[in-house]
Amino acid sequence: MRHILSVFTLVAGGIACVSPSQAAAPASSSDLTPGGLPRSVVPSAYRISVDTDMKALVLKGHEDIDLTVTSPVGRIVLNQAGLKLEAATVDGTPLQVTQDETAQTATLTVPVPGQLPAGKHVLSIRYSGPIPQTPNGIYYDDYRTEKGKKKRMLVTQFEVADARRMFPSWDEPSFKATYQLSVRVPRSYTAVSNMPVTSVSKEKGDTKYVNFATTPRMSSYLLAVVAGDLGAVHGMAGATPINVYAPSGEEKKGEYALGAATAILPYYNQYFGVSYPLPKLDLIAIPGNYEAGAMENWGAMTFIDNAVLFDPKHSSPETKEWVYLVVAHEMAHQWSGDLVTMGWWNDIWLNEGFASWMETKATNHFNPGWEIWPRQHSDREAAMALDAQSTTHPIQQTIHDVSEASSAFDRISYQKGEQVIRMIENWLGEDRFRDGMREYMQAHAYGNATSDDLWKALSHASGQDVGPLARTFVEQPGIPQVNVARRCVGGNTVLTLTQGRFSIHDPHAAPLKWKVPVVAGTATDANVQKIVLGKSPVTLRVAGCDQAVKINLGENGYYRTRYDAASLALLQKDFASFGPADRANILGDEFALFQSGQASLKDYLSLVANLPATHENDIAVWQDTISHLMALDTMMTGTPAQAQFHDFARSVLQGQMQRLGWNVRADEPFTDTLLRPSVIRALGQFGDRDIIAEAQVRFEKYLKNQNSLPSSLIEPVAVIVGSEATEKTYDQIEKVIRKAPDTEQKLRFFGALASAHDPALMQRSVALAYSGIIPNGRIVMSLATVARRSGHPDQVWDIVLKNQDAIRKLLAPWSQEKLLPAVAGESVNPDIATALLANPSSNSSRGSLVAARQAADKIRSNAEIYGRARTDLTEWMQSNNVK
Repeated sequence: MRHILSVFTLVAGGIACVSPSQAAAPASSSDLTPGGLPRSVVPSAYRISVDTDMKALVLKGHEDIDLTVTSPVGRIVLNQAGLKLEAATVDGTPLQVTQDETAQTATLTVPVPGQLPAGKHVLSIRYSGPIPQTPNGIYYDDYRTEKGKKKRMLVTQFEVADARRMFPSWDEPSFKATYQLSVRVPRSYTAVSNMPVTSVSKEKGDTKYVNFATTPRMSSYLLAVVAGDLGAVHGMAGATPINVYAPSGEEKKGEYALGAATAILPYYNQYFGVSYPLPKLDLIAIPGNYEAGAMENWGAMTFIDNAVLFDPKHSSPETKEWVYLVVAHEMAHQWSGDLVTMGWWNDIWLNEGFASWMETKATNHFNPGWEIWPRQHSDREAAMALDAQSTTHPIQQTIHDVSEASSAFDRISYQKGEQVIRMIENWLGEDRFRDGMREYMQAHAYGNATSDDLWKALSHASGQDVGPLARTFVEQPGIPQVNVARRCVGGNTVLTLTQGRFSIHDPHAAPLKWKVPVVAGTATDANVQKIVLGKSPVTLRVAGCDQAVKINLGENGYYRTRYDAASLALLQKDFASFGPADRANILGDEFALFQSGQASLKDYLSLVANLPATHENDIAVWQDTISHLMALDTMMTGTPAQAQFHDFARSVLQGQMQRLGWNVRADEPFTDTLLRPSVIRALGQFGDRDIIAEAQVRFEKYLKNQNSLPSSLIEPVAVIVGSEATEKTYDQIEKVIRKAPDTEQKLRFFGALASAHDPALMQRSVALAYSGIIPNGRIVMSLATVARRSGHPDQVWDIVLKNQDAIRKLLAPWSQEKLLPAVAGESVNPDIATALLANPSSNSSRGSLVAARQAADKIRSNAEIYGRARTDLTEWMQSNNVK
């Protein structure tokens, strides 16, 4: 999802074919993974028939499940949620049915006296249930076409544990089985599932049964069915048909994703050394009402429409890049997650961290001019922002239940997981890492695995013991900090490296130690030094005493670096000589050291102030700089020095605006097309009246002629206009949202309204977020956007708190847990942190408590950081005569 041994050596470049029908992979540590269901009864095959009524919004189902009973039992326990089990038999013998909605289980008891003996059996269940609107389990999605016609679609979304809402099942990832699905839908619908359609039979009442081929062995959360008025574009990757489905009339917007998928599939076949095993691959666009960004259902990947549809006339360049990344992410899951699945949610990072890393690798391979690797700096910073807090957790953590599993889909599992994989690959070398991944896939195909299984495969392929190093990053929370002390000895530089733990607002952080693979070097010397820093200090030697030595060269390591004054001074002097990733890394670390209280802002601000003089043009450096300048602006809100800071920020950025200009050039690099909107939006936030005036003029023209504004400029222009909005302007933008035909445009213009600073308009934005205009799966995100951009986070909190009952009716469980924490986390008021933790919803589940504690931690950290920022920034501007 995009919101994670038996070994032998493969011939380099070889492709293995693993039969979908083969038995489970060899036993591994995953056999001991936790879960709520007894393991004395194990399913091997489901035959499921679901009869949907898309008018009454109910379903009736029947299933036969082949079971293996390992020892005699008197009852069978499996999952269900919201279903009514009407009858159950095993081998024709009726069973007594009891249901526990709190535990989401059904218990089927053998008649007394008696037990179900060990061996093979067939369980049959007849059941019924609802088809709700909330986007989890099986649900309906009402949407409107571009012409305004109302349509209805049937959708499923089963991860983490919502297959149980469509059929009773062993709904845990380690209970892999095959699935043969038949579904009754309106005759006019096109139905898509994991496998190809085998037959269609017309039924009474203008309906039909669509029968699908049997799947390979897989986890229940990977099953999918989508049905509605769908069109498709078609392609081939080798012998594999690839199709992109979308609401009829929208399918042409899937051609860009289709092109990406047909290129990526052969690349993944080669990389993993195991050919994609299913007979087809479908990508399905869901219009609006969708909780995840995308989902890796095996052979039938689903996406919210703006993550897979690209309109060259109206979509932004960010959407173009986003679609490529998300398609690459979900396709990576077809191996890491689907073919080989984590044994339990403790190891969700094996799915998500790996797919996040692989999406970048594939995107960079096919689009090298996008400079995607240096720009992964932003993902690194996002992960570290969470990982530095007291409420962080290890990548591999203990998950007690499915509510807590939902909370694990965070930046630690995704972005930190991605960064740690990148670091290990850089340490081992690309070829040896790839060979290890091939062994891992071969050994555990159609089965389950754990992190230890991956370390074994990588160790075998590389000849290095990967586990001890990897476990320090995966099984411990937090971030290593490499400290650098410099001295000159006999005409040579001697660097002493020690390590500590980097944290923010966490005085009780445990003093952990890591095995840190450190890469060091100068900007010009090809003699790169690589060492593993453990508990003891390590010494590096470099010829000469006046060379700047960069630690974490290439920014492939997951750690912060703190330089002594002499080392930092030389890095500042030679800053422009280092590569883009290293320049962004230095800036990111210096800002983070300020946040942690280890440094003032002066070193960071001095680096930023010098960027125009060094003619800095790289997008990775500017993205980092703009994000931090905008954060500092938020910290300065309401202070006398904010106007002075705006002057400074504009002076830093205006050279880039002059270089880029307003108009997109036909021959410009894609990175400039991406950077321009960020520069314009930032200058608008920093009060550049020329930029604001131009944005207002261009928006007026856009309202009259949508072709007058390039797609790349719609978002920054709309946000600038929205931030200055009067009631009239607000009405104009709201009208655009109501007419917008797709999620991309709805969210783009809602972001503009969310930027309005007028308290009355802010209240309208909050109401609009859950009025039905914004897709249900994006309500929480939209409310958080209002809290962040409006400048009134505390008032947004009050409004949401008063209206949470109405809002919650629209939300799936994931969003339920995140609603109040997402809004509260935009505040810096400790009273709101206290109120959040005291709210009954924060203790309603393990997942809710995790989210609430993280938000409260963020509030209290930011409150302290804001105070220091105001002091440091004001003093620096005065001492540097910033006018």
